[in-house]
Amino acid sequence: MKSYRVGIIGLGRMGSTIDDEGHSPLPYSIAASCRASDHLDIAAGCDLHVEKREAFKDRWGVEALYEDYMEMVRQEQPDIVAVCTTASGLPKPAREAPDAGFRGDSHAELSVALANAGVPMLYVEKAVASSMAGMDAVHDAVKKNNTVFNSGVLRRFDNRYDVVRDAVLRGDVGEPKAVVHYAQSSLMHGHIHSIDTVSWLIGDPAIKAVRGEIIPRDYVIENNHIPYDPVATYQLAFENDVQAWSVPAAGWEFEIIGSEGIIRSQNNGASVSYRTDQGGKQGKRNLWEETSIDFVTPKSTVVSCLEDLVESYEAGNPSRGHIDVTHHITEACIAVAESHKQGGAWVDLPLNGRDLYIWHV
Repeated sequence: MKSYRVGIIGLGRMGSTIDDEGHSPLPYSIAASCRASDHLDIAAGCDLHVEKREAFKDRWGVEALYEDYMEMVRQEQPDIVAVCTTASGLPKPAREAPDAGFRGDSHAELSVALANAGVPMLYVEKAVASSMAGMDAVHDAVKKNNTVFNSGVLRRFDNRYDVVRDAVLRGDVGEPKAVVHYAQSSLMHGHIHSIDTVSWLIGDPAIKAVRGEIIPRDYVIENNHIPYDPVATYQLAFENDVQAWSVPAAGWEFEIIGSEGIIRSQNNGASVSYRTDQGGKQGKRNLWEETSIDFVTPKSTVVSCLEDLVESYEAGNPSRGHIDVTHHITEACIAVAESHKQGGAWVDLPLNGRDLYIWHV
């Protein structure tokens, strides 16, 4: 595998400095992950703010710095561009839309422009779009240009979750019946992760229908516009008859309940609990016994995500977070708000309306 040149748009947390915050496993920022990989080199950085460009230069020794991202692409011709801006395009610490007409969608707009500019590979921070109109545009541009694509739903690239997925797909728990995600979370910043992880752990079957609600339950969506990222809960119906729920308690755990066992990723991926149905083998009920399972040394999810882009590009195979699955998961996430708008009713996918906008950071 040869080395590939990476350009980074947005030189703040995910682009450069998030490793200072105690996240694990390290490295976590795009820049640090490039330095940790034998196959990735930092080619250039881009940010609207001169102070961030200067801080990036001081930290990483990168001289090729730009205010205009298209100028960076023209001059540096990066193989990969990582989009690490805010989703709204507003600078932090903005926590909501400035007015009812605001529909900033920076991730989607940059993705479309970069794919159409011929950038071979894209990493785009989540959520990729704030509406399905934006997500449709990204999907069409990426497909048209054969862009290799991953987004920042990093549990999909976490080898600790691979242990759980492999067990499920091997049939260790029998036929999957239900999946539960445990944690209170906002919709676009958090549940884009949880819905993606639920789907990944059971092999990415199609989601047929979604229902959900925003908390508080009496929140009224006006003019297809939610000016902040709301806390929400959901239920998913998959095409293989698996049902999934979010429970707004505990801390980022995922449980898959099957006909012959139960496996649970615990403590945000740090450990796994695995029980098998011994009662069924003995003609009895309720004899679920703990079973040992081999675990792994955690690897950097960001390095894995970026190197997956390269491996997919070289082999001509779909990436783990390819644009079709990203489009589908984004639609399921936005469908939670659509269901709330319809009083908690089940809504079928694909959604009829494409204009519901949800602001997020």
